[in-house]
Amino acid sequence: MKGRLSCPIFWALVGTFVVIVSGMTIAAFIPAFRGSTFLWFITSSGAIFFLLGAALIFFTVKEKVRGMPKKFLLLTGASAVGFLLFILLHNAVYGLFSYFFGADFWDRVGLGDEPFFFIMAIFVCPIGFLVGAAGRIVLFIKTRQ
Repeated sequence: MKGRLSCPIFWALVGTFVVIVSGMTIAAFIPAFRGSTFLWFITSSGAIFFLLGAALIFFTVKEKVRGMPKKFLLLTGASAVGFLLFILLHNAVYGLFSYFFGADFWDRVGLGDEPFFFIMAIFVCPIGFLVGAAGRIVLFIKTRQ
C-alpha cells in the first residue's frame, strides 16, 4: 500500500471487523457471553471500528492515495463510519416519529419500525465494507507479485 498510515489502519479495521463478527457468532451460540459482557464488547469494539474507519478516510485523503486503492479504502472507511451513523439515525428517526405522531405511528403506517436506516446499517454497510476490503486486498496482492 502506498500510504504510510492508511496501511496499518486498514489492517486494524479488517481485524476489528473479524473480532466483531467472531464475538457476535460466539454470543449467538454461548449464552454465558450475553448480557453485560456482550454489551461492553459491542460498545467498545463498535467505537474502535468507527474511529478506525474515520481515521482511514482521513489518512487516505491526506496521503493523497490515487486510483482504485483510494476508492476501495474510502469505501471501507465510509462503511465502517456509516454503520454507527445509520444505527443512530435509525433510532433517532424512530423516536422522533413516535414522539411527534404518537407511539403507534409505525403500526398505523404498516411498518412496525423505521426501515431505511435499518437496512442501510444492517445490510448495505457490511456489504460495502466487505467489497472495499476485498478489493483492496486483491489490489495489494496484485501489486506484490
